[in-house]
Amino acid sequence: MKVVGRGTLGFRLGLALGLQLAGVALAQTWPSSPITLVIPFAAGSGTDSVARTVAQKLSERLKQPVLVDPRPGASAQIAAEYVAKAKPDGYTLFMSTNTAHSSNPSLFQKLRYDPLKDFTPIARVGELPFAIAVTPLLPVKNIKELIDYARANPGKLSYGTPNSTSLVAMETIKRLTGVDIVGIPYKASSQALTDLIGGQIQVYPIDFGSGLAMLKSEKIRAVGVTTAHASALLPGVLPVGQTVQGFDMTSWNGIMGPAGLPRPIVERINAELQTILGDKEVQERLAGIGFEIWPTKTPDEFGKYLADQLVNWTAMIKQAGIKAE
Repeated sequence: MKVVGRGTLGFRLGLALGLQLAGVALAQTWPSSPITLVIPFAAGSGTDSVARTVAQKLSERLKQPVLVDPRPGASAQIAAEYVAKAKPDGYTLFMSTNTAHSSNPSLFQKLRYDPLKDFTPIARVGELPFAIAVTPLLPVKNIKELIDYARANPGKLSYGTPNSTSLVAMETIKRLTGVDIVGIPYKASSQALTDLIGGQIQVYPIDFGSGLAMLKSEKIRAVGVTTAHASALLPGVLPVGQTVQGFDMTSWNGIMGPAGLPRPIVERINAELQTILGDKEVQERLAGIGFEIWPTKTPDEFGKYLADQLVNWTAMIKQAGIKAE
């Protein structure tokens, strides 16, 4: 058995106490300068819309600017790596999603960040539904017709995928129905949407946040929602699960910081988020893009949710037969 000397033990205890006191001192003066809220997708994405709404209210409550900083690319890895390496002082926060923290560990053989160890959970914000959209040039009006058309035209349809939810959603549908639809990766949701409108791709699982206005127009056509229940925002569009048995998928958004973020700052941000997400104006604004507010009450609750979602998405990706790059 290894014996730790009194001097060594005293040093470790002193160091731990010193770090704790330093964290308390930092929290007492925080925030004293602008805060950056990093997002892993481009401006105009659903996550961007949610982040800007939350940032505006957080700025008002903290009396400091909260600047949204989109860092898209590499399936959210660029943003995640940036935040993981940031100084844990409360001035760099991350509005992340299941792409960076639930899916990437199964989609990539090597990640330069650990989705759990390299971050400090603060609060889940909520969930963002998706819809399966098609170009109006395609003669289908619902999921069943899309599946039938794909079966009759194997390999002739393509779908856009700028995030893990769209990828896993379509690959799951393909596995469960046996259809052949080719996946085309995109860096940003806006690019995939533009190509869907132009007919360069025929199918795109799009989040409500970035695509709801188009989904209500005649430029694209919604043929199914990925959630287990229908959405009042898209009347008449049925859940995919009514045709593809057991299908139910959505995307989560949550705020975190780098590992080692002092607990007093974590609890302060969490408390402010509880107030913000309970505000009727915020609720109405986010409901307008289909976002479902669902905050965790404590940082520890969000941490458990992150661990559970990592297990869930790992299983879904395995079941969908997606191989890691």
